[in-house]
Parts: sequence; C-alpha cells; structure tokens
Amino acid sequence: MQIIISNSSDTPIYQQIVDNIKREILNGNLVGGEALPSIRTLAKDLRISNITTKRAYEELEKDGFIEAVATKGYFVKNKSENYLKEEILKKIEENLEAALTIANTYHISYEEVLEILKALREDNNG
Repeated sequence: MQIIISNSSDTPIYQQIVDNIKREILNGNLVGGEALPSIRTLAKDLRISNITTKRAYEELEKDGFIEAVATKGYFVKNKSENYLKEEILKKIEENLEAALTIANTYHISYEEVLEILKALREDNNG
C-alpha cells in the first residue's frame, strides 16, 4: 500500500490518509481481511505523529472501511460488491454535483456540460 501525503496541501494530513486508503479499497488494491500497517508503523513510514494516524484510522473505521481487531490491529472490512459500487457512485455523484455548481455559477448550459463529459469519456476510453 502506497500512501502519498503532501505537506503543502490544504487538506489535513489525516484526511489525505483516509482518502488514500479509501481509494485503494475502492480500486480493489486493498481487499477485505487484509491487514493495514499498525498506527506506529504507518506514522513512522509517513513521518507523522501517531495521533494523526490514529485519527485517520478512527475515521476509516467510523465510515465502515476498516475494523479494529483486538490485539491484532486494523484490517480492511469485508464489503459486498454492491456496497463498494454504491460508494463509487456516491463519489461520482459528489464530483458531478460540484461540476454542476460551477457550471451554474458561470452560466454554462447543461448541453455544454454534457459535451465536456462526452469528450472526457472519449479521452479516457482511448
């Protein structure tokens, strides 16, 4: 698992960790039952405090992505494919909502937004 954090980002470090781990789970790079590094190990690897790492893990646990197992550590929670797809759809919806807000602010038509979306899809499909 590779976690990339940026000290120059406006996003708090704990949130960057949360976002990285969620992305790894949603992309299938981390699977249910897989062990995560201990709080100390991750903090040492990222050169951050244990408190920051603990906060990230607590947030991930609260959101249902990981679970703590007494005396064993933190593990990726087993999720159904439907749940993971729902999480991905939720993320897409949030991003599209942000795009529509920008479009409305600058009086960009729905048709223009659709054209942008179609062009991006073509670019991504090769």
